[in-house]
Amino acid sequence: MPLFAIPFPFADPNAPFVFPPFEIGPLTVAIRWYALAYIVGLLIGWRYCLALAGRSPRRVARTDVDDFLVWATLGVVFGGRIGYVLFYKPGYYVLNPLEALYLWHGGMSFHGGALGVTTAILLFTRRRAIPVFAFSDIICAAIPIGLFFGRIANFINGELFGRTTDVPWAMVFPGGGPLPRHPSQLYEAACEGILLFIVLFAAERGGARRYPGILTGLFLAGYAVARMSGELFRQPDSQLGFLIFGTTMGQLLSIPLLVGGIVLILWARRQPPIAAAASR
Repeated sequence: MPLFAIPFPFADPNAPFVFPPFEIGPLTVAIRWYALAYIVGLLIGWRYCLALAGRSPRRVARTDVDDFLVWATLGVVFGGRIGYVLFYKPGYYVLNPLEALYLWHGGMSFHGGALGVTTAILLFTRRRAIPVFAFSDIICAAIPIGLFFGRIANFINGELFGRTTDVPWAMVFPGGGPLPRHPSQLYEAACEGILLFIVLFAAERGGARRYPGILTGLFLAGYAVARMSGELFRQPDSQLGFLIFGTTMGQLLSIPLLVGGIVLILWARRQPPIAAAASR
């Protein structure tokens, strides 16, 4: 191990200290950190959305937020998995199609999950006759919470690590060879999670929800900037490597989010502000 490199502190993708393995008949079930991150992120995000729904302007009922939790879960899981299959390993899954169903093997894509949640929002708001951007603003304000926990789980799992470096906080990851690397998962947790949440929180407190679409656009653009910046330190996926002009797949997929977010913000700012409504 190189001098001064920090050894990786975790060795188990399961969470034995939080949820010890238990048996169901002949099966031994272990809760993985990644699954725990999804559960905690969704639950805390749900509670935060409920709090936002109770704040002015009250355009979304708290019961609608409650009912959307299942839709959001399905959108994240199926969208994230389908996105990973299509964006990151299409050739492999063409040859091994059944393995696309093996969620326990890992492999999720944020951009796929975003498409899944977007589809869920469009279908849900149409079915309930809810203003789509008033609803998406609430949901997007909470997404950084899930992103934070997801990146922490990436770090604990020792996956999606950074490029080699000699910075003092460099770390040797189990699957990254003997050289120290950036703990890029922690960079992304800080930027995509904490920093983006603070930006959206400040915008919401400043009255951004009076212009439906601004928070949604700010999330899209903010995530794109955070992801594209984080990719400068993250090791590209081994099966893809660097793409056009030295970019990564994560950066390329973030460009439409950046453009769409900016356009949405500009459009929302041109609309008349909405008045507060009574609780539904």
